[in-house]
Amino acid sequence: MHTVFRVGAIKQMDNEHQLYQVELELTSDDDQQLRLLTDRIRKEADGTTGWHRLGSLLITIGQFNKAEELYNTLLEQTSDQGEKAIYYNQLGYVKLDQGDYEKAIWYYEQGLQIKEKSLSSNHPSLATSYSNIGSVYNKMGDYSKALSYYEKSLEIRQKTVPSNHPHLATSYNNIGSVYDNMGEYSKALSYFEKALEIRQKTLPLNHPDLATSYNNIGFAYNNMGEYSKALSYYEKDLEICQKTLPSNHPHLATSYHNIGLVYNKMRDYSKALSFYEQALEIQQKILPSNHPDLATSYNNIGNVYNKMGEYSKALSYYEKSLEIRQKTLPSNHPDLATLYNNIGFMYYNVKDYSKAVSYYERALDILQRALPPTHPNIKSVKENIEIVKKKS
Repeated sequence: MHTVFRVGAIKQMDNEHQLYQVELELTSDDDQQLRLLTDRIRKEADGTTGWHRLGSLLITIGQFNKAEELYNTLLEQTSDQGEKAIYYNQLGYVKLDQGDYEKAIWYYEQGLQIKEKSLSSNHPSLATSYSNIGSVYNKMGDYSKALSYYEKSLEIRQKTVPSNHPHLATSYNNIGSVYDNMGEYSKALSYFEKALEIRQKTLPLNHPDLATSYNNIGFAYNNMGEYSKALSYYEKDLEICQKTLPSNHPHLATSYHNIGLVYNKMRDYSKALSFYEQALEIQQKILPSNHPDLATSYNNIGNVYNKMGEYSKALSYYEKSLEIRQKTLPSNHPDLATLYNNIGFMYYNVKDYSKAVSYYERALDILQRALPPTHPNIKSVKENIEIVKKKS
C-alpha cells in the first residue's frame, strides 16, 4: 500500500493568505480502521477487470464524463455479449446522472435485452436492470412505470438474496421514493425505514448508502410537515457526505438542497438561500447546462426571492428553470407543474391576477394528468385558483 496519513488537526495560521497547519499521523500496516476502509473500497469498486473497477470507481466519485468515455471505449473494443450488457448498464447509469433520461433508458434496455436471452427469469442481474429502468421512469415522473419495474426487481431479490442483503435495501428505498413522489408519504416512510434497518446492520457508519437512507427519510418527513425531524435526518446525511465524498459530488449538492428546502418551509429564508446557493455552486461545476437538477435549484432560489418580496429576481430564476424543463422534460412532468404553480404565486403577489390564474391552470392541467386524483398538490393548486378568482 502507498503511504496513508490520518489527519489529526487543522489550524488556520494566516487569515489573509488562508494558510493552514495540518497535523498528520502515519498509519501502520495493521491499522484496523484503514483495513476496513480499503476492504470496503475494494468490494464496492467491483468488476472482473481493472477497467471495470476503474469505471465503477469513477461513477462512485461522480466523474461521469470520464466514466462515459471509458465505457464507450470498452464497448467498441469487445464482441462479448456479457461484457456489452455490463457496459450498456453502466452507460445508462452515467446518462441518468447526466439528466439524459431517454438515452439512459435506451442503454438500460440494450443491456436488458442481452440478459433476457441468456439468463434465467429470476437471475439477480435482471433485478438490477429492472431497478435501473425504474429509476429513469421515476426521474421522468412516470410513477406507475417506475413502480412496476421496481416491484419486478424486488420480487426477484426477495427470492434470491438473504433478507438483510444491500440490494433489498436498494429496492425498498426505490419503491419508497416513488410513493413519496406520488404523495403517499406514510407508505414511503415505511419502505425507507425498511431500507435503513438493513443498511444500519450491514454497512459502516459513514457509508454513502446510509446517507441516502437518512436523506430519503428526511424528505418524507419534510413532505409530512415534520420539519425538525426532517432537518435531523438531513443533517445526518450531510455529515456523512462531507466526510466521505469529494467536495463537488452531486450527492453533496442534494444534501445542501434538501436542507435548504426545510429552512424554506420553516420561513428561515436567509438560511434557505445559503444552502440552495451551495447546492447550485456544485451543480454548475459538474452538470451540463440543461440538467434538470439545475432547473430545480433555479426554481428553489426563485421561490425564496418570491417569498422575500424580490419579485424581479424570482422571475429571473423561474425563467432559467422553465427554459431547462421545457427542453428536457415530458410536457406532463410534475416538475413543470410545480414551476407553473410557483410563477402563478409570484404573479399573485404582484397582483397580476390574470397571469396568476393562467399559470395555476397550466399547473393543474399537468397534475391532473400525471398524479393520482388524491395527491395533495392537486388540492393545493385548486385552492390557489379559487383564492385568485375571488381577488380578481
